[in-house]
Parts: sequence; C-alpha cells; structure tokens
Amino acid sequence: MDETMETKLPAAAEETAQWQVRASACELLALSLRYPDEGLREVVVSGEWADAAREIWSVLGKELPADWAEGVEGVDFHDLRADATRLFVGTPKAVCSPYESFWRAEDDGVQPLMFINPHAMEVERFCKDCGLAQSREADANDPLDHIATEFELLEYLASIEAGIAEIPEHGRQPQEYPGGSAHAAYDSFVNEHLRTFASRFADKLEAEARTAYYRAVAQLLRAYLA
Repeated sequence: MDETMETKLPAAAEETAQWQVRASACELLALSLRYPDEGLREVVVSGEWADAAREIWSVLGKELPADWAEGVEGVDFHDLRADATRLFVGTPKAVCSPYESFWRAEDDGVQPLMFINPHAMEVERFCKDCGLAQSREADANDPLDHIATEFELLEYLASIEAGIAEIPEHGRQPQEYPGGSAHAAYDSFVNEHLRTFASRFADKLEAEARTAYYRAVAQLLRAYLA
C-alpha cells in the first residue's frame, strides 16, 4: 500500500468517528431541550442521561464541571414539566424562549413574531435546502427555529457526514446542501444560526431554571458551544 494512503486512512477514520460523536451530542441536546416526556424522565432518573453526556463530551474534548449533574437523578416529573412550561412556554411570555427568532428579533429591536419573521424563514429555507422541509409532520405547528429542532438538523447533517444516516427517498444529496457538503452545511448553520443566540440562551436557562436538570442542560449546552 502507498505510504501516503497509509497515513490518510487513520485520519479519515478519526474524522468519521468525530462526526459520529457530534451526531450523538446533537441528538442528546435535542432530546434534552424538547418538552419533557416520561421517556426523558426515565433516562434522567436512571442516570443514563448524565452518563451518556459525560462519555460523549469527554470524547469531544469538552470539559464539564465536576458537579454539573448534581441532583438531576432526583428530579420530580411534575417539577420538571412545570419548569419546562415556565421556561419555554410561559404565560404570557416564556422566561427563556427556545426560538432563535425571539433572540434575534430582540437584537434587531423589533417585535418577535413566530413563523413570519426573517430568521425563522431562513431556518426553514436552510432545512429545505438540506431536503428536510417535510420531515416533521407531528410538529408541523412548531416553528423550525426551536433550538431542539436546530439540533435535530445538526444531528442529521453530522450523521450524513459520518455515513451513518440514510438520505430520505427523493431527498437531496450532500453536494446539493448549502456549501456543497454535509460538513459545510453543518458549519454554516452553527455559525449563522446556533451561535447567534445559543450561548445567551444557555446563560438565561441556567440563571432562571428551578430544577437541577435544566441547570445541567444549560451547562451541557455551554460546554458544547465552547
């Protein structure tokens, strides 16, 4: 075998493995930031959630505080849902909006409007450009710029780059994605969308959360963005 090929193969394998881990991290963050259901409660109380996060973030080289998950296993499901409702839904206003467009509208000094705003429309267009516009029928009434949905998109792109996800029938090929590859689309979305608000969202979430779980999620998100 050619010596150049011998040196390139391990590097390629390492890069593929890193994309697999990124996909796992995005999957966990998407799960963590969705409105909590019984399935989430079970993995949190069992310790599986924290164990998975520690392992994934360690492989990514992301440092978590030693006590970041202290108290999460004892979370009460009623308290968890109550905290999620207050933080992400709120009446009349969410304490910590999970929508990119709310944060960016504030930056622009305009009234945030769900769906009908340039930032939410940009996210929807980006999803369409990646062939994912019609993939979420169950959440059709939920704007695509929800932070959990953005992590679902990033999970998909990382999985495509790692070669562990199948492109949907009649879906777009990676060379048709923004930037011409799943890798380029991933980087573009992180820089043009996620990084515009996610750090501030994490800070607000940690400051306002009443449960140990959401304080831990905030620290997990902040470490991922570091």
